[in-house]
Amino acid sequence: MKQDLILYHGSQQIIEVPKFGVGKTYNDYGQGFYCTENMELAKEWACPVKNDGYSNKYIMHLDGLNVMHLTKGEFNILNWLAVLLAHRKFDITSSVGSSAREFILSRFMPDTTGVDVMIGYRADDSYFSFAEDFVNNTISLRDLNVAMQLGTLGEQVVLLSERAFGQIEFVEYEVADHRKYYYKRAERDQTARSTYASQKKNLQQLMDDVFVLDIMREDMKHDDPRLQSVISG
Repeated sequence: MKQDLILYHGSQQIIEVPKFGVGKTYNDYGQGFYCTENMELAKEWACPVKNDGYSNKYIMHLDGLNVMHLTKGEFNILNWLAVLLAHRKFDITSSVGSSAREFILSRFMPDTTGVDVMIGYRADDSYFSFAEDFVNNTISLRDLNVAMQLGTLGEQVVLLSERAFGQIEFVEYEVADHRKYYYKRAERDQTARSTYASQKKNLQQLMDDVFVLDIMREDMKHDDPRLQSVISG
C-alpha cells in the first residue's frame, strides 16, 4: 500500500485538525474520522442537507500504521458485514435476523485489535438497506456482493487510533455547492436502488445462491469454498 494517501472529508465545517475520541460510536466502523480518496464523493457527503458544505483535503502518512483493508486480501464481504453489525443498529425484521446477526459476528468478525486505519465499503443509505436485507434472509450473498458495487460509492478510509490522528496533515478545503452535490448524492443512491432492482436472475443462479440461513445451517466458515465461489464469482 502507498505510504501516503490523499484523503478528503466532507463536512458542514472546515476541519483543519481532526480530533481523536469524538464523533458517533455507531458509525459504520465505530468512532473515528471518516474520509474518502474521491473528492467528488466528499463533496456529496458534505451536503446531506440543502446547505453548502466543505471538502477538506489531507495527506495521510501511513508509515508504521496498522491498516486493515476489508475489501482485499484475506477479507471478504462477510468480514465487512460483521464489522458493520458490531457498530450499526440493524432493523431485524425476520425470525432469522437475530440469529444471523450473532452467527456472523461470531464467525466472521475480524480481530481489529491494534488497527489504526480501516478501509472498506461505506454503508450509505441504499447500501445499508442491502446489508439489512441479507441479514434478514431476503437477498442472497451473491445479491449483496453485487449490490455493493452499484452506484460507484467507493470506499471510505477511517482513522481509528490516536496514532493515526497524529499522522494526518491538513492541506486545504473547497466549498461544496449544495445546489449540485445535494442532488448528486440523492441521484447516486437512487441509481444504486434502480440498478439493483433491474438485476434479473435465471433459474441456475437462484439454485446456486447462498442465503444467510444456508450459511448458518451448514455452519460455514470464512474459508468455505461455497462462500468463496459466490464472493469471487
